[in-house]
Amino acid sequence: MPALVAAANEDRESFRFSTAPGTEAAMSAWVQDALNGQEAGRELPFATYSRAHGRVVGSTRFYELEFWQWPSQDPRRCGRYPDACLIGYTWLGAAAQRSACNTEAKLLMLSHAFEAWEVQRVAFRTDRRNERSRSAIERLGARFEGIRRAERLGADGAVRDSAFYSILAAEWPAVKQRLVERLAT
Repeated sequence: MPALVAAANEDRESFRFSTAPGTEAAMSAWVQDALNGQEAGRELPFATYSRAHGRVVGSTRFYELEFWQWPSQDPRRCGRYPDACLIGYTWLGAAAQRSACNTEAKLLMLSHAFEAWEVQRVAFRTDRRNERSRSAIERLGARFEGIRRAERLGADGAVRDSAFYSILAAEWPAVKQRLVERLAT
């Protein structure tokens, strides 16, 4: 927990539109909420470790895991893995922002979602006002789907509009190739 709190406090201004708890108590509650979501089968949280920085630099998770009701004879689904999910609750400490860290983490997560779970869609949502987050999602290769107005309460307490993005299973091979190439340079 102390490593997450330290990362979250590198530059609090960078979290104007996202939640990165800045105290031990707030981080403990945040992590417990994520673990409760995991126990309930709704989420799969991760601490983000950067090899380049040699430490924990943030967090991310799979959430809103969707299990579709496929026809009983359909060979595409066995019901053990989600059919669609979101990736989010992502934040990185200031030192890791604009580094390869997010690309590496998302490549691992997307590979797991599309190749192990065989999901049909991975989606992302972010505050419409969060240009940094929107740019990062677009750099991953996700396509903009639209804005859902007054979708939820924002980290700053305002009623926020959310920008939605997604990557589909059919798009994954090309997206993966671009991410791998980006990391190789």
